[in-house]
Amino acid sequence: MYLIKKKRVLHDSIFLMDIVAPRVAKYCQPGQFVIVRIDEMGERVPLTVCDYNREEGTVTIVVQTIGASTLRMKELNEGEYLHDFVGPLGQPSELITDDIEEVKKKKILFVAGGLGTAPVYPQVKWLHEHGIDADVIVGAKNKDLVILEEEMKAVAGNLYITTDDGSYVRKGLVTEVIADLVEKEGKKYDLCVSIGPMIMMKFCTLTTKKYNIPTIVSMNPIMVDGTGMCGACRLTVGDEVKFACIDGPEFDGFKVNFDEAMERMKLYRTEEGRAMLKLKEGDTHHGGCGHCDGGDK
Repeated sequence: MYLIKKKRVLHDSIFLMDIVAPRVAKYCQPGQFVIVRIDEMGERVPLTVCDYNREEGTVTIVVQTIGASTLRMKELNEGEYLHDFVGPLGQPSELITDDIEEVKKKKILFVAGGLGTAPVYPQVKWLHEHGIDADVIVGAKNKDLVILEEEMKAVAGNLYITTDDGSYVRKGLVTEVIADLVEKEGKKYDLCVSIGPMIMMKFCTLTTKKYNIPTIVSMNPIMVDGTGMCGACRLTVGDEVKFACIDGPEFDGFKVNFDEAMERMKLYRTEEGRAMLKLKEGDTHHGGCGHCDGGDK
């Protein structure tokens, strides 16, 4: 059982929790994720690591209520417990594993869309702690959905906030901010890291490609099982088949087939769609999710 040490509501549908999980806190890195279950019969919910405190043995997660399991999780309070908190899973960000002296030479831009601010934050914080200030763009539908603003201000070199409806700071899409930074302010970047909704990452990548800025994207939105068994997060990266939960969740955005990934997301939501994907993909589909006749492929 894992104690909920702290809970903070960020929005009607978004909340933050600090979970006491010493072994996970000891080893997790920015870019990785955990799997959470409320009880023995609960759904496995993959959630990216938002922060961690190795000394206190806590891991911070940010959750949006999009289904029954996350709604039940929202009803839990400080002092209560989660049944399972498994991790760290997935691969850490390359910025953390690459040679630090080489990383220091790069001008880095982060683009966070909505809940994507949560997994962007630990990467920016890690860089800041190692003397590297990165620019950060945070986009949201409206002012109420801008999260972790003060935390991000404390670690970002420059923070640019934009809202779809113009209710806070400026009106426009994150892609427009990228264009303004490059074309109007003369900014030059060696790398962009984009995390958020699939459609946002797709168009962010199309924009950065125009400016020849190598771009990393996180495919955590398509994860379901989190262990590579269910096939939900199967995607094509270049000429290779990858799985977001075990090979990622971060990949070269220029190589990701976003249209294919988004179409698979739609199909995977129905029993007929899952059956069709299993038939079509055969041995590369993976199985064991409980939705594919208990499949062994």
